[in-house]
Amino acid sequence: MANKKSTTKVIKKFQSHEKDTGSTEVQVAVLTERINALAKHLKDHKKDVDSRMGLLKMLSQRRSLLGFLEKHNQERYKKLITGLGLRK
Repeated sequence: MANKKSTTKVIKKFQSHEKDTGSTEVQVAVLTERINALAKHLKDHKKDVDSRMGLLKMLSQRRSLLGFLEKHNQERYKKLITGLGLRK
């Protein structure tokens, strides 16, 4: 799972100012890290259905946040997806 140290590292990379922990970019970055960690867990534990449902919920939330960002600020959206390596 994503630990506090790696989460803090991701937050520092995508925050717009020193105390920014809730902007859309930071939320998407933290969700992406949690999704990647959970996907790795599910490769080893294929029958962990509860974790799979949590993963689907996180994917849905990230998709929603990305849609909001794309609609409101294309520039920040493109910068974020390139920084996270989400799309081509």
